Amino acid sequence: MKEKLDRFFHMTERGTDIKTEILAGLTIFLTCVYIVAVNPGILSAAGMDTKAVFWATAMSSAIACIWIGLWANLPFALAPAMGLNAYFAYYVCNTLGLPWQNALACVAISGVTFMLLSIFKVQQKIVDAMPECIKLSVGAGIGFFIAFTGFMQAGIVSSSADTLLTLGNLNNPGALLALFGILSLFQYF
Repeated sequence: MKEKLDRFFHMTERGTDIKTEILAGLTIFLTCVYIVAVNPGILSAAGMDTKAVFWATAMSSAIACIWIGLWANLPFALAPAMGLNAYFAYYVCNTLGLPWQNALACVAISGVTFMLLSIFKVQQKIVDAMPECIKLSVGAGIGFFIAFTGFMQAGIVSSSADTLLTLGNLNNPGALLALFGILSLFQYF
């Protein structure tokens, strides 16, 4: 069994072994599993059923990760995009007023469009034409957007009619827990 796995996944060629790959897989899982809890919370703001979104997130992530592992023979984690989900729920559905069913149809159409752009290598040409600073800033912008969404959901910041944004109620246990979690990260820097 060990030899078959080694031949299929080219572990010896890549300087790895089964134990290392299992540990890496567990690390990736623990890093990404937050999405199974956060995604239903975000999409429920659009009116979607929380349990259905939970299972759809878990199943689509599992299928995508297994598929990319077997097809590309590489250890990539694939899951729903949190930035697009927040945009979908808070802007498209709540601000523009589009029903979640229609917004979901738009997401399906854009997904098929991007898949076709990838198949015909148009996406790669677009990415290659972008300046490096734009490529880096997109990732940073999405990260800040996800962090901002988390701060809003935790109650660390809240909306304000006067300044658009204000400090939230820091006596709230949820906000205190989130702040404690954020501050505990500084021990690693």
